[in-house]
Amino acid sequence: MKIARGYFLTGTDTGAGKTFVAAALIHALGRAGLRVAALKPIASGCRREAGVLVSGDARRLHAEVNVPQSLADMTQYAFAPAVSPHLAAVPAGVRIRFAPIRAALRAQARQADTVIVEGVGGWLAPLGRKVFVADLAVALRLPVICVVGLRLGALNHALLTVRSIAESGMPLAGFVINLRDPRMAYRQGNIDTLKDAIDAPCLGIIPAGATVRRAAACLDLQSLLTTATRRQRAATKPSC
Repeated sequence: MKIARGYFLTGTDTGAGKTFVAAALIHALGRAGLRVAALKPIASGCRREAGVLVSGDARRLHAEVNVPQSLADMTQYAFAPAVSPHLAAVPAGVRIRFAPIRAALRAQARQADTVIVEGVGGWLAPLGRKVFVADLAVALRLPVICVVGLRLGALNHALLTVRSIAESGMPLAGFVINLRDPRMAYRQGNIDTLKDAIDAPCLGIIPAGATVRRAAACLDLQSLLTTATRRQRAATKPSC
């Protein structure tokens, strides 16, 4: 069963739960019989292990992939300071470029049915001067999955993010609601508002405190696979 070569996961903000949802998605796709690879191409707040900076987010994704892939394969730009990548890159003397990330995506796509790429920060997190995470998603040409960290203020963050994704020209494959605040007032009303306002399928609602395995069971892969199939058919349909 083949689906799109990959998906780009973004979030409404830092802390929305991108890494957790990405790990759950990788787990779910693997359980569905797909070969799944992952990339966390840009990461801040990395720790030095044996002289190499390692992303904790990449390590969490690496635990779920089911193809031969090293941690070094997963991250092309790793920074120690836990700050926006464009700020961390300056003292490191690094300019973030997309070519190495595209090459890594192509390499992983050769051995996997799909590659899950997790962004950094939110959709418009800066990667350089007038360069943003959105530009990376466009450069990779991957459909986007938006993780909504549901808490006070999430409606505004989610709708602004979805509008910006649409303006970029990238398809929104769906969104996942991650329940960050289990005591949030009018929680169901917020969920209903998101479902009504966003013109893309809700791929799942993840309860607070869920494990990766439980979160994976909450994801609606059928909607994701159906959307991917329709997109592939549209792309191959001959024009008149």
